[in-house]
Amino acid sequence: MPLAALIRGPLARPRPAPLARLLAMLAAARSHRQLGRLDDRLLRDVGLTRADARRDTGLPPWNAPGHWLR
Repeated sequence: MPLAALIRGPLARPRPAPLARLLAMLAAARSHRQLGRLDDRLLRDVGLTRADARRDTGLPPWNAPGHWLR
């Protein structure tokens, strides 16, 4: 058994590669910017308020959803 498997445990997921993490951060930043550009009608269509959009546009770029890194 590899040493990494012993340290992290048999059920631990491997960490995503640095390039994958960087790409996910860039995609999250782009998504946050685009959300801030939506008008109120489009925000209502996706079930968000202007306050929700403002909160999400202020998120840091490293706040990428975990499923983007798989």
